[in-house]
Amino acid sequence: MKKSGKRILALLLALVLAIAAAGCANSDETQPPRQDSPSNAQENPDSGTGPADVSSDTEPSQAPQSSESRPAETDGTEVLVVYFSRTGEQYSVGVIDQGNTAIVAEMIAGETGADLFEIVPADDHYPMTYDELTDVAKQEQNENARPQYAGQVPDLSRYRTVFIGAPVWWGDWPMILYTFFENNAQKLSGKTLIPFSTHEGSGLSGFDRKLSSVLPQSTVSDGLAVRGSDAQNSRESVQAAVREWIAGLDL
Repeated sequence: MKKSGKRILALLLALVLAIAAAGCANSDETQPPRQDSPSNAQENPDSGTGPADVSSDTEPSQAPQSSESRPAETDGTEVLVVYFSRTGEQYSVGVIDQGNTAIVAEMIAGETGADLFEIVPADDHYPMTYDELTDVAKQEQNENARPQYAGQVPDLSRYRTVFIGAPVWWGDWPMILYTFFENNAQKLSGKTLIPFSTHEGSGLSGFDRKLSSVLPQSTVSDGLAVRGSDAQNSRESVQAAVREWIAGLDL
């Protein structure tokens, strides 16, 4: 009896040990494999994602740009130079192949990085000789004419500041400029307009005041008057005057 009991007890103990061993084995098979090193996201929490978070055929998401890195707005921040100019025979300078106002307009554009738009008559009936030109200019003024211009005006919504220049004709803007003002009055509303003139003694000739009268919803800044003879023959001094004038403007 004692030997039989011991044998039975040994068998039961072996059975218990076998069941326990089987349970441990099953437990090991159900555990996930252990990671030997943390992911990139764990190493650097600020990186956002690790390499396994983005598949090979998708683009990673981008973090919002800060105000410093966001591209600057372009609408309403650029500068435009609009001008009307004539070649041919001009008072005190003879026959010229580049207009006085065109020279000054290009200087302004060079100093400010502005775009240029030249007002060109759709029907260029203006004579090349000085005396005949003054007669036509006077006739247009007496008739309060509105000569048409050619070409497509740039998208004025892109510009915050518009320089506008022309030669002085009988103490006033050439009538073709009034065509431009009236055609674009709504688009020029709220913008800063800066007049400039070329002349031989009449200065700015009220260009600023007349511009304010035609376009009362715009802000008109101090203008610049340049002698046509200086534009042709003293370009370095005119360039210096243009630079100094622009430096004093709130662009």
